[in-house]
Amino acid sequence: MKILITGATGMVGAAIAKKLALAGEEVTILARSPEKAKTLFTETLDIRKGDVTDKDSLEQAVKGKDIVYHAAGLPEQWFRDPSIFTKTNVDGTRNVLDVSLRSGVKRVVYTSTIDVFQAEAGQKYDESILDPNPKGTYYERSKQEADRIAVEYLNKGLDIVFTHPSGVFGTGPSSSPGTNGFIKDLILGKIPMLLPGGFPVVFSEDCADGHILAAKKAKTGARYILSDTYLSLSDFAKLVSEIRPLKKIPKVMPLGLAKTVSIVGEAVSFVIGKPPLLPKGQLHFMQWQAIPVADKAKTELGWKPLPTKEAVSLTIKNLFPE
Repeated sequence: MKILITGATGMVGAAIAKKLALAGEEVTILARSPEKAKTLFTETLDIRKGDVTDKDSLEQAVKGKDIVYHAAGLPEQWFRDPSIFTKTNVDGTRNVLDVSLRSGVKRVVYTSTIDVFQAEAGQKYDESILDPNPKGTYYERSKQEADRIAVEYLNKGLDIVFTHPSGVFGTGPSSSPGTNGFIKDLILGKIPMLLPGGFPVVFSEDCADGHILAAKKAKTGARYILSDTYLSLSDFAKLVSEIRPLKKIPKVMPLGLAKTVSIVGEAVSFVIGKPPLLPKGQLHFMQWQAIPVADKAKTELGWKPLPTKEAVSLTIKNLFPE
């Protein structure tokens, strides 16, 4: 199979690319910086310079491909100019799907997010209910809009399957601040207080497996949550300490204080142009506290994620090689 992967210099896309290349598939990746991409892969890959916001580069990369994994996107929770979310997550997705449809691609695996679903705090949820209401952050709203665009192209006849990861951690490249950054800073003693709330997580290797299984087994239009673990930051810290003992587990910051830090920090960030220590979007997401259910992926795809403790242990070994 001839395969194109967008977002292959990110954690999810890189894991997909490595697994497919090792399986003997003919893999092409689209990268804004081929030089950076070359440092990430020892596997044999065709690296094409391009970007999802550039249709010309997309058309060249998509041509002749059987499957497109669209894993590119901005997971950050803050930009001084929030229109960047629309440009990449919304317009970029439309470009990928439009070119894929016109090029006769057999299947697109679209990396959506759990954020498009509806649930109350503490409630379990599956793939059945999309949230019709705009979510609270630019990132979430951009992913909601991108998801609607994917449905449009599904209705136009493009074979699309949807994957819905949560907070990804594991091996490979990671953005900061991300889950890997949290684990690393926790071990290095750089986190004085934990934020209130928590979030669902998925190991990068498991996430990649879910994408590949969806490409092979899913029915057109199917959605699959790829996360079966929710952790409060306090429980996450305790889990890390079980694997690599911490000097002390930080206390949890009161929610009111966290909100104040977030509001003041973002105000300062807009002036100086640097990301805040605690974006409002990050705090907002951690207060959702709804719990994803991945039974559909396990039953229909045969998805078998590693136990969370084992996955975190592998991540720590990768972050702190001996």
